[in-house]
Amino acid sequence: MSATRYRRFLKLCEEWPRDETRKGRDFGTALRQRVAAAFREGENTQISDTEKCDQMYESLARINSNVYKQRFPRVKETSFTGVTPDECNVLLSGSLHQTDDEKKGLWKKLTERFSTKSTEEAPEKPPEK
Repeated sequence: MSATRYRRFLKLCEEWPRDETRKGRDFGTALRQRVAAAFREGENTQISDTEKCDQMYESLARINSNVYKQRFPRVKETSFTGVTPDECNVLLSGSLHQTDDEKKGLWKKLTERFSTKSTEEAPEKPPEK
């Protein structure tokens, strides 16, 4: 019986979309890792709580097949912020995250560049008496 459960979870993992824009934060990847950890021995894995396993599978399958989206349709595709789902995906994708260098303005970059060169090239002053 655990072989059937294992195959059902594998099929669910194949059907679950993987979002490449959310590296390290993708639910599909996390789901695959959890299934791999739960079924270490593959079809030969002994499951201690079969009811909980079946319940978890059914819940994930309902989410994946958009049962709740169809049962409770939204009137508008925006939230209280007015952000559309596409805009939200762009914001969550991580493509807008800037590195520290990109956050710096032109003036700051120039002052850092010239201040490090001036301290390296400037001869040391002899101590004043």
